[in-house]
Amino acid sequence: MIAVAAWIFLAPEPIDVEVTEATRGPLEVTVDQEGEVRVHDRYVIAAPVAGKLVRVILHDGDPVAAGQTVATLEPAPLDPRAREEAIARLAAARALVGEAQHRVSQAAASLALAKRERERFELLVAERFVSSEAAEKARTTEKTAAAELDAARSRESAAHYEQKAAEAVLLSLPAADGKERPLVNLESPVAGKVLRVLERSERTVAAGTQVMVIGDPSRFEIVADVLSSDAVKIKPGAPARLVAWGGDKELEARVRVVEPYAFTKVSALGIEEKRVNVVMDPVDSLGPLGDGYRVEARVVIWAEPDVLQVPAAAVFRSGTGWAVFVVRDGRAHRRAVRIGQRNPFAVQILEGLSPGDRVVKYPGNQIEDGSRVRAQP
Repeated sequence: MIAVAAWIFLAPEPIDVEVTEATRGPLEVTVDQEGEVRVHDRYVIAAPVAGKLVRVILHDGDPVAAGQTVATLEPAPLDPRAREEAIARLAAARALVGEAQHRVSQAAASLALAKRERERFELLVAERFVSSEAAEKARTTEKTAAAELDAARSRESAAHYEQKAAEAVLLSLPAADGKERPLVNLESPVAGKVLRVLERSERTVAAGTQVMVIGDPSRFEIVADVLSSDAVKIKPGAPARLVAWGGDKELEARVRVVEPYAFTKVSALGIEEKRVNVVMDPVDSLGPLGDGYRVEARVVIWAEPDVLQVPAAAVFRSGTGWAVFVVRDGRAHRRAVRIGQRNPFAVQILEGLSPGDRVVKYPGNQIEDGSRVRAQP
């Protein structure tokens, strides 16, 4: 009796710990990165020749129609050298028009092929020859091809207006005595809104001076630059969510393209990082979001609806593997586990635990195998 009483008196107090259970449920792994909203197609209106810019009366946000005059320029007289340059520029503009027309034809053929592929996969899915994921991929390919066709048509329209601007340069030859030189009208290549007026006041400008930016505010995309090591895990068509944008709910989006080149960016800590732009198309309406607005994008790179998992704070390194402390009969027992996917909040358990096992969350250095623990309420 004396020995038992001495053991009870001298035994260390149980360590208070937070206990959680291993559960089954959905788990997903995401790549989170700050991004911004931008207009899918933007057009910079620039002065085709040097001259005096007439004061611009349009303001940011004003709607414009395709072919509408948005600025007027009184060109400076052309000398012989400038005339030859203008002729060469016109020839180049006509070549770009031809190229744009070929790209439209190519994009139309790609869309027709993607449509046939989508119809074929849907038929195979109905007959259970292929999985539904293949049909979903075919539908995504068709949507991408349709977007590429729209972009090619927009580029064709822009090329036509570039040709028209190059032709306008040749019209601004030195006028005959007593006659005024004709004005050059800068026209909007598409219907949309003025995103930004860069030159408003009347002044002399050089050829190529940017006057304003025009875009279609109904077609937005989201771009986020991620680490190249994360970019290799992201596939076109992957689902994404937009959070921390100022609204009450998350907005759905889908990855359209992972750009094939990386660039160097210096982080806030002064570290050079290789980053890649990931471009996403919104699925939900972006509502009040506009060009250049900040969002936080979460791109899903892995997801399963039913996996065994524990909080990430319960798993710790043990040698070359991983382990947890399982609570049983008031004691913590170290148990090796094999983990799978993980995110900042939860870890997939492949081996070592069963649903309902109670594990220590936030295990401290004072806990050892066999330590007496007391679960906090």
